[in-house]
Parts: sequence; C-alpha cells; structure tokens
Amino acid sequence: MREETREDTLKAHLKALHRSLEERGEVDDELEMLLRQLDGDINKVLERRADDPDANTYGLASRSQEITARFAARHPTLEPALRQLGNILANMGI
Repeated sequence: MREETREDTLKAHLKALHRSLEERGEVDDELEMLLRQLDGDINKVLERRADDPDANTYGLASRSQEITARFAARHPTLEPALRQLGNILANMGI
C-alpha cells in the first residue's frame, strides 16, 4: 500500500470519527480534549513525515490504544472506531 493511500485512509477515518462524535454528542470534556490533542499530534506527524520521511514518528498508535482502553466502558459505541484508528496508526508505523 502506498504511503499516500495510508495517509488518505487515516485522514478519512479521523474525519469520520469527528463526525460521529459530533452526531452522538455523548463525549465528555476529557475524551474530547484527548482526541483533539491526538488529532493535532497526528497532523504534526504527517507534516513531519512529508518533510522528512525518515523522521521518528512512533508513539501515537500507543496513545490511541490507551485512549480506547480508558474510554471503552463509558463510550462503547466509539470503541471500534478508536481501536481502528490505533490500528491504522500502527500499520503506518506512527
């Protein structure tokens, strides 16, 4: 799979996740803040990779998985989307 395609998939998944969060309106302030931070960090990593494909960009998949585990009980309908986000990041080596 080409890197651009993976990035496009990631961006599309992030947009879908944001749309889902807005539609459900069930997200507490803490989860929203963590997801916004993660989203910002993902965008920074993608920019850094565009400038330097060899840049160290590891760690976001782990953070995504931690967020998923932390909020799975309170937000079970979001858990699959958050888990998929972690998988996408891990597959990209981020």
